[in-house]
Amino acid sequence: MRRPHRPTAMSTALLAGLILLGAAAPVQAQDRSELGADLDAILADPGLAGADVGLVVTTLDGEPVYRRAGERRQQPASNAKLATSAAALEVLGPDHTFTTTVASTGRRHGPVLHGGLYLRGTGDPTMLAADYDALAARVARSGIRVVRGPLTADDTWFDDVRLGLSWAWDDEPYYYNAQVSALTASPDTDYDAGSVIVRVAPGAAGAKAKVTTEPPTDYVRVVNTATTGAPGSANTISVDREHGSNTFTVTGSIPAGGAVTSEWMAVWEPTGYAAALFRSALRRHGVTVLGPTTRGATPAGATELARRESMPLRELQVPFLKLSNNLHAEILVKSMGRASAGQGSWDAGRPVLVDALTRLGVTGRLSMADGSGLSRMDQISPDQLAQLLAGAADRPWFGEWYEALPIAGEPDRLVGGTLRNRMRGTAAAGVVHAKTGTLTGVTGLSGYVDTASGERWIFSMVSNNTIGVNAKAIEDKVAIRLAEEGGPVSPRVAPRGADQRSDHAVDQETELECSWRKAC
Repeated sequence: MRRPHRPTAMSTALLAGLILLGAAAPVQAQDRSELGADLDAILADPGLAGADVGLVVTTLDGEPVYRRAGERRQQPASNAKLATSAAALEVLGPDHTFTTTVASTGRRHGPVLHGGLYLRGTGDPTMLAADYDALAARVARSGIRVVRGPLTADDTWFDDVRLGLSWAWDDEPYYYNAQVSALTASPDTDYDAGSVIVRVAPGAAGAKAKVTTEPPTDYVRVVNTATTGAPGSANTISVDREHGSNTFTVTGSIPAGGAVTSEWMAVWEPTGYAAALFRSALRRHGVTVLGPTTRGATPAGATELARRESMPLRELQVPFLKLSNNLHAEILVKSMGRASAGQGSWDAGRPVLVDALTRLGVTGRLSMADGSGLSRMDQISPDQLAQLLAGAADRPWFGEWYEALPIAGEPDRLVGGTLRNRMRGTAAAGVVHAKTGTLTGVTGLSGYVDTASGERWIFSMVSNNTIGVNAKAIEDKVAIRLAEEGGPVSPRVAPRGADQRSDHAVDQETELECSWRKAC
């Protein structure tokens, strides 16, 4: 039985609420140059009244350029992924891979295996249905046709705590809040581990809508009451998952002749999901497993029958950071705990993450309750994010990490990522590499900008308690102004207090990578 997640199991460091990294950085005097005056004017946007806004700009060497409320700890949303990704590269290394294996302790008599199979995972978020099919094909090629024992799903590389501290209960059915397991599966090459895609297509007007899942699996049950409306009618399709089950409900109406609606949904217990995909693949390849699907550890000395190794961490950073993948962050925290303390848990991984931040030059107190920024208990300041960015710039893995960050205005989603629709056609396009962050009332943008004068600067802007304002447009103004610095014509922004609303719409990260719910 899965152990329930109780806050009383928090680590000593988290119980304290804050983690001490060292002496706080000294407060620098705020720059009052023309640039400083322009940034002051941008931050004077009336929409930010009542919000808690911090902005820090430094050189790569940490020399201050501009600073406002940089010491104030805030919820970072997905700016937390800067810390998790950099720490993982420090602790696990750029060449770290995840392995998934099939093994057995049974005896072979011709095509019959007298014993069971063990499917063992180590947290690979890139496992697709096709990868489980390839493992099954290797088992079949070995000549096995009948397995007399059970199929045992081994997810013991991590603990069985599936959801993070203070994650919102109403986000639980959705892919960005999926459960963490050492044995999991993703529905496509965005690698949203632990989720399925529910696709709803129209039928004839007045008929029932057609529902399929990707990948096809009997692990989930679909209750479909959705109908097909008249051509041109409103699309009111809604997909939900019943708590504690894999029953998905599809309701509403989809217009005849309209586009397919796709919803990415988290499964309940991804370990069973992975095992179900593998069992189905074995059946397709002519291998019958007579025993049930169970959970347990692979015995020492079991004979390996098939293996799959993931892409290295340096490559995984691209979908992780470009698309702001929450589950990748949490898998990395547990992997760091497993590598350093022999326990694949948040409690073991968080201190390792914080220690890595110390080595990267981060000082002061902070709280990291998870790795993705979904938790409302995360607290980190713009000063500390800037310190992290400065420390990372000296690391041998920096070049690939820098390129893995979203790039402003680049339309390719695996280049521009969550910045692909922002700052297009401006001085910031192509020269701002930065991580976005979004939760209700929280937004952040932290990274690097190449100025018109040829310097590379670090910046971190984090805003909390924003209500009814396009704060991302204000972040864009800041980044654009930094990119313009030193150009042939020194730009000026509207005077303090003037209407500074941007024509640039809020970034349509909502396409998949970021909804109003998701930390990105």
